[in-house]
Amino acid sequence: MAVSQAIPIARHPFANGSYKQMLIDGKWVDAASGKRFETRNPATGELLATVAEGDKEDIDRAVAAARRAFEGPWSKVKPFERQNLLLRLADLVEKNFDELSQLDTLDMGAPLSRTRAYRLRAVGMLRYYAGQTTAIHGETIENSLPGEIFSYTLKEPVGVVGAIIPWNGPLTATIWKIGPAMATGCTVVLKPAEEAPLTSLRIAELAMEAGVPPGVINVVPGYGETAGAALASHHDVDKVAFTGSHVTGQSIIRASAGNLKRVSLELGGKSPDIVFADADLDAAVPGAAMAVFANSGQICSAGTRLFVEQSIYEEFVGRVAEFGKKLQVGNGLDPNVQIGPLVSEQQLERVTGYLDIGQKEGAKALAGGGRVTEGALSKGFFVSPTVFAGVQDNMRIAQEEIFGPVISAIAFKDMDELVKRANNTTFGLGSGLWTRDVSKAHAVAKRLRAGSVWVNCYQAMDPAVPFGGYKMSGYGRESGKQHVEEYLNVKAVWIKTA
Repeated sequence: MAVSQAIPIARHPFANGSYKQMLIDGKWVDAASGKRFETRNPATGELLATVAEGDKEDIDRAVAAARRAFEGPWSKVKPFERQNLLLRLADLVEKNFDELSQLDTLDMGAPLSRTRAYRLRAVGMLRYYAGQTTAIHGETIENSLPGEIFSYTLKEPVGVVGAIIPWNGPLTATIWKIGPAMATGCTVVLKPAEEAPLTSLRIAELAMEAGVPPGVINVVPGYGETAGAALASHHDVDKVAFTGSHVTGQSIIRASAGNLKRVSLELGGKSPDIVFADADLDAAVPGAAMAVFANSGQICSAGTRLFVEQSIYEEFVGRVAEFGKKLQVGNGLDPNVQIGPLVSEQQLERVTGYLDIGQKEGAKALAGGGRVTEGALSKGFFVSPTVFAGVQDNMRIAQEEIFGPVISAIAFKDMDELVKRANNTTFGLGSGLWTRDVSKAHAVAKRLRAGSVWVNCYQAMDPAVPFGGYKMSGYGRESGKQHVEEYLNVKAVWIKTA
């Protein structure tokens, strides 16, 4: 493992230690309680900003503003106008993208080499949703009732959306929530993660600059147990769109029962990534490694259960470990860094706890296995890329989501047995397989119980292609036409004409 040296930190104008308010009804306001919380750079511990800490009263204010906008001016805005707003916002995101990517790096630690690579994705999502704005339509349906009765459907916005996002990709997570809401004519109250709220607040500024009317987008930073819980249970919220852990997702489902609000959930994963002996190993080694090590493993669909065919197990896992050892770990502002810090001390404790558990269970760390404390990195929350060999299916490191740069390498022999073992998890978000055999690829992809199957690649994503989970990984889809449908109600209209 290579460790980057200390580098001067550029003081971003939106992360210069100043105070940031919340956005409600087009105005920047303090929390009703006056409370604030700090957000710090996980690579250095440096204070980035103090942020208004929202709670139930602030959520009430934001939901009321969103309701007024939804039932008032926003309801009269035509699809073409909503499309233009999204396109203007896309242009502003593109114009300010270097700043936004740096904010993500500062606030949650992902290397610039990763956050800068999301330009096409971030801008592309906004432009995709802009295109969908004018493509929403119902249909005429020939019914079989006697007489002259005309029947058709309308697609109508769900209403006020409560959006709750995690900290592992604030820029794209924010767009993934506000994009379809605006496209369909909904209004939104966004609760960003307390660990990384700054990018969401900056995007809200850009939305106002683009001309988005007051109350259409509201951003209330705060903690999950206060602001998040108030949003999930609010009786005037029509839908909750949540990305995060399955435990919190279950809480949101329970909270939604009060008014039976619509819920879409993109939750955790323990995804299998399968390497067959006939794979292109030169491509599979970095592919399987970065399916986990990217973003320091803080990706819900990371391929953390690495299944490798027995005949190549020792060679392949050894190569993945060597690959991990060569990755440069450090402050994400260094453009050469490939692995940044974990987002917080709490996440560091969680991941290092699992490193201890894995070794106690009998797994062998071929690479990594602990916290990085060399030089300037001692002030941050760094864990070295870790590859555990000799992992058994029943080990906790093979069953529980770690959310860190930790690979659990598992051997297999028989393909039928493999599929059963790969599916033997409560989750079902992502999966991957590496093979030169097209027939094998189709056969295994069909049998894997996961929302995405990547063949000879991993984490490929596009605004037009749906993403979501099976089982405890949630329900509903993000991206694609299916995502837009999540924000729409279908109304049937019957007209007797004679």
